[in-house]
Amino acid sequence: MCENKCGQQVQDEFLKEIFKTYKQEKDNLIPILEEVQEKFGFIPKEAQKQISEFLSIPMAEIYGVITFYSRFTLEPKGKYAISVCLGTACFVKGSRKIMDRLTERLKIEPGKTTEDGLFSIDETRCVGACGLAPVFTVNGEVHGKATVKMLDNVLDEILEKEGIEKK
Repeated sequence: MCENKCGQQVQDEFLKEIFKTYKQEKDNLIPILEEVQEKFGFIPKEAQKQISEFLSIPMAEIYGVITFYSRFTLEPKGKYAISVCLGTACFVKGSRKIMDRLTERLKIEPGKTTEDGLFSIDETRCVGACGLAPVFTVNGEVHGKATVKMLDNVLDEILEKEGIEKK
């Protein structure tokens, strides 16, 4: 019962401290969002409301900034954040098959996190490794010249490390 209430209390205290270090100017939106993202792993709706009030910025504008920049997220990321590049070089070399296999195995869509909090999936347009296309990343670690089999092997290794049966 304390989990949500105590979590909110932690969030409220954190935001109070952040607000002490920033002027109430619109230019401070991104730095504040970065601090919230760093602390909680995502930007909770209640935090958005408080930031909106502090900076006198409409919630819609804050939502627009969060959804525009790929480094921000509205949902908690999994312990293993997996991104598949769907940029031109990767797409031409088969990254769609890798994404399809990933969603099939984890039973979630891009932008979502598994119920157990272990995995999250994201689409990306470029990770700067076009020469290794197609690529996917796990917590920022690049896996180049990727295949569906390579993806399955990486997932199996993670599941084994976590002591979970293969999905």
